[in-house]
Amino acid sequence: MRWALVKVSLAVTAMVVIAFAVPLGLVVKEMARDRAFSNAERRSSGLAPVLAITTDRVELEKAIASTEDGAAGRLAVHLPPDGPDGEALEIGTRRADPGELTATRTLGRASIAEVPGGYALLQPTALSSGQVAVVELFVPEAEVTNGVATAWLVLAGVGVALIVGSLAVADRLGVRMVRPAQRLARAAHELGEGRLGVRVAEEGPPELKSAAVAFNSMADQVVQLLANERELAADLSHRLRTPLTVLRLNAASLGSGPAADQTRAAVEQLEREVDTIIRTAREAKPQTTAPTGPGAGCDAAEVVRERMEFWSALAEDEGRLVRLAGVERPVRIPVARPELVAALDALLGNVFRHTPEGTAFSVDVHNGEDAVIVLVSDAGPGIADPDAALARGNSGTRAGSTGLGLDIARRMAEATGGDVRIGRSVLGGTEVRIWIGLGGHGPGGAEGRRSHRPARRRKAPRR
Repeated sequence: MRWALVKVSLAVTAMVVIAFAVPLGLVVKEMARDRAFSNAERRSSGLAPVLAITTDRVELEKAIASTEDGAAGRLAVHLPPDGPDGEALEIGTRRADPGELTATRTLGRASIAEVPGGYALLQPTALSSGQVAVVELFVPEAEVTNGVATAWLVLAGVGVALIVGSLAVADRLGVRMVRPAQRLARAAHELGEGRLGVRVAEEGPPELKSAAVAFNSMADQVVQLLANERELAADLSHRLRTPLTVLRLNAASLGSGPAADQTRAAVEQLEREVDTIIRTAREAKPQTTAPTGPGAGCDAAEVVRERMEFWSALAEDEGRLVRLAGVERPVRIPVARPELVAALDALLGNVFRHTPEGTAFSVDVHNGEDAVIVLVSDAGPGIADPDAALARGNSGTRAGSTGLGLDIARRMAEATGGDVRIGRSVLGGTEVRIWIGLGGHGPGGAEGRRSHRPARRRKAPRR
């Protein structure tokens, strides 16, 4: 917008300057010409009294020599013949054509003839004998154009100054308009990045001031909507406390045994997860990025071993073959422990929920230099449409599914710069690959977040 205003100002000012400067320059040229010939006519008229008294050659030569133009050789007098047999008398250097002299003498008015090096002013003068003599005064070209170049330079300087001044004024006006627009755009980007406290100063032109007021109102409304959403999530989660309490009391009466212990452990974990959901939902500033800094994150190998120990008991009851690899050594990742637990439980829960009993599955952890890959594979029927499965809240035709399990894992991976891909596993079913970036730049990035294509089989990093 700023450069557009400058360009418009340049075009308008240039047209105005040209419209006035060009005619004014021509007027200056004509005025200089008229001044030069007016002065020449005044000087040539100085010989009229002499010609009215005498036509003697000696006297006329003295009179001509006494003038500045005559001394410079620029003044001449052309007398007509004394009689039919007489000869015309010329005193001084003639530059005009004889025909032009005759025409001036016949018409009886002054004329200007163009001659080499300038112009000749031909001034008719009446003699005492009733005849007409012609006084010729040479006007050099430099005298005709005297001062024109200077005037044109002044006009050009004034025009350039006007253009530069208009550009400076347009640029300042553009800055006044552009800066509020830039602040508004910057605030919109910050709001899109999750900085809910950003606001815009309500200043500038009326239109941008109105836009700033609308933006601030929208930001306040977004904050209010998010607060209402958090409260709603907390209220909905709080409703689970009553059935959980009944379930915990019933689990306590199951007695002893592996199944009873597992049930009670699952109820306790469920209560902890519900409490975590309620606390997170009620936080004024919920965490939107993965933890960073020394000591942040968790040991992925430890978490995987723990969760596989929990799910292995259920797998044994259903006759599922379980394989675990890559968890012999610690594997640090920049992901909070609850987030990794939630992602693993969501993926393993999908295996138990959407594959028949007896279907084998495996979990592999691959530790690379810039990323950690967690592969959850099964020997089930697979996923027909991986892109649709990765869409948040899309359960497809799977009964009892909310469609949020894969999205939990995807958001966890993308918080580290990674991504989630779905493909065919070596077991024949589905393979979910979670790529967790260790340096904040995984292979997914913005492109991976825009398009979740099924992953091709690739060589995993060396463990």
